[in-house]
Amino acid sequence: MSVLRLVLGDQLSDDLSALKDLNPDVDTVLMAEVSDEATYVRHHKQKLALVFAAMRNHAERLKGRGVNVRYIRIDDADNSGSITGELARALDNGAHEAVVMTECGEWRLAEHLAAFAEGAELPVEIREDRRFISSHDRFRRWASGKSQLRMEFFYREMRRATGILMDGDQPEGGCWNYDAENRKKLAKSVTPPDRLRIPPNPVAREAMADVERLFGDHFGSLDGFGWATTAEEAEASLKHFLKDVLPSFGDWQDAMAEGQPWMWHGLISTSINLGLLDPLDVCKRAEAVYRAGKAPLNAVEGFIRQILGWREFVRGIYWLKVPEYRARNFLDADRKLPWFYWSGETDMACVADVVKTTRDNAYAHHIQRLMVTGNLALLLGVHPDQVDDWYMCVYADAYEWVEMPNTRGMALFADGGIVGSKPYAASGAYIDRMSDYCGACRYDVKSKSGDAACPFNRLYWGFLERNRGRLRDNVRLAMPYRTLEKFGEAKRKALAAEAEACRTLLGATPID
Repeated sequence: MSVLRLVLGDQLSDDLSALKDLNPDVDTVLMAEVSDEATYVRHHKQKLALVFAAMRNHAERLKGRGVNVRYIRIDDADNSGSITGELARALDNGAHEAVVMTECGEWRLAEHLAAFAEGAELPVEIREDRRFISSHDRFRRWASGKSQLRMEFFYREMRRATGILMDGDQPEGGCWNYDAENRKKLAKSVTPPDRLRIPPNPVAREAMADVERLFGDHFGSLDGFGWATTAEEAEASLKHFLKDVLPSFGDWQDAMAEGQPWMWHGLISTSINLGLLDPLDVCKRAEAVYRAGKAPLNAVEGFIRQILGWREFVRGIYWLKVPEYRARNFLDADRKLPWFYWSGETDMACVADVVKTTRDNAYAHHIQRLMVTGNLALLLGVHPDQVDDWYMCVYADAYEWVEMPNTRGMALFADGGIVGSKPYAASGAYIDRMSDYCGACRYDVKSKSGDAACPFNRLYWGFLERNRGRLRDNVRLAMPYRTLEKFGEAKRKALAAEAEACRTLLGATPID
């Protein structure tokens, strides 16, 4: 029996469930670059080039193993523009008797594929994506009956289940989490390591040219493209990180520095999310570095927690809560995203640097995303839909299952506390403590009000006052709300007016 096997752009793994029982003598693998997936948000040019190049390289890898691949390029004359359209075209000649695919990662496309399967005139099998460490069923069982879903406790279960960083039934070193040791500001005497960036291979260069020609008006620059687009390149990036970078990752993982986009971060999230690296294997190899005495526990635990804990947790939350999660706006945020999120034209040194990094590299590390761009959007009251769209557009590792819980949950508290126990609202003092941005900034991080004051300071207390009815009973905000109460009504009104003036000044105006 001839089977048509669909492989999506983020399913570039040798052990994909859709290919498990592939018969190369009679089966065909379908891979398609389509405009629906390239434009449902206006993806960063590097994201598009990365996915196209990785898909094309993977197709050649499969062909080299004797697999018949039907590959549709973005500019093919008969390209239908959608995944379901390409499935229908591939089935037109009646040569296949069944379709097999692996479940996709985003609810939007999953709905389209489910509708296709329901209306198809031949059997369509949608298999579980086993490349994640936790299955949907495991996460649902863990979440069942819990009044609060906290990553830390899910992470502990995943540690026990995998045995990673365990000493018998206890955590290695006696603690589950070494985050308290991972919050150092970068000392002036410390220089981030040189990082391995992958020169574009011929396939990547061709994909980059296609993207510039067809999507030249999308955000971002292709000049700094250095992402792995093959399994071999991804492996080289991982080896470099484990050997040369991981040992100091723990100490400096939350630090920010102007003009230093990479710091000690892994730069492998793109490869994991595409399927070029296996997340469990990455965790095991990081653990092996610790066991060999080549990296300290705080570094290795902090890195593993981001994959085994956070990545698996947000994926579980996404599929547990969609589609309703996509409409959550707990704080009733109603403002537009300021234009400088796209242009970088702002006197806020931290924001300007992060937007530049994002435009040039389709990348910013997690503290830049959470505590600079995310924190500012939270304080401004930007509508979650606009922030979701921005994060999906600008980062090369952004897929809705990982982006939305991080944005709508962690950064904006729009989910009302499903992902995080409190809003990560912070004044300029946090950015000053964790970076060197404030020293050269036009704004004064020590000033609380007035045009010369740091906008994060001007917005912070107004945010708390504006959301007093929704947030004052949050136990983790008890201290700032006690302080706010002590200010008295007149000062609270003045703080609210200060914040409103700053929102208007920064372009966060009400949505029409």
